[in-house]
Amino acid sequence: MSRLSSSKKLRRIALIAVFGALAYALMLVIHFKVSFLTLDLKDAVITLSGLYFGPGAALSLSVLVPLLELISVSDTGLYGFLMNFISTATLSLTASLIYRYKRSLMGAIIALLSAAAATVGVMMLFNLWITPYYMGVTVADVQALIPTLLLPFNTVKSLMNVGFVLLLYKPISAVMQRMKLIEKSTQQQKLDWRTIAVAVLALALIAISLGIVFGVLGGRFEWR
Repeated sequence: MSRLSSSKKLRRIALIAVFGALAYALMLVIHFKVSFLTLDLKDAVITLSGLYFGPGAALSLSVLVPLLELISVSDTGLYGFLMNFISTATLSLTASLIYRYKRSLMGAIIALLSAAAATVGVMMLFNLWITPYYMGVTVADVQALIPTLLLPFNTVKSLMNVGFVLLLYKPISAVMQRMKLIEKSTQQQKLDWRTIAVAVLALALIAISLGIVFGVLGGRFEWR
């Protein structure tokens, strides 16, 4: 029994590490610059790990991936690490904690939308507390950026990552179940109207977010 338990734990750790590596790789390869802010897809991957493996996985990767970014490619130093950690941890932990107690399609949607709202609110507060020190400006200067940059950026960033989570959760689950990496769900796996509706919602969130990034906020796509 102990061997089986140890095997499951090792497999779990290995899978969480794979999600961490994927999050870091996506951060390196794909990101969008909006003024001094950066939007990437690592939060979606870390949130997925939280939905699959629980809040502990989400918190661990919320620390490790931004830390790797800090010591490897970041040009924003400790400020960037703190804001990355706060944003990623708020989104992934909120989603995984809610989903942990309501593991259903509606539970996932509620968890992710709640997580997006929480992330926007938390980031507004921490932008007011931390950004003045980083940019060497007053709190009033940062407040002036909220309606034109900080609020729309954090809203778009949260919703885009939620869109990718909704789009990828079921396909990745199906692959891992076939590979016996996670236990099979008791819910039906057939394609039905709910699955299609979630995919449409996810694509709409992604499309609207990208439209705002490029059309309204003047963002630009970059490769590192």
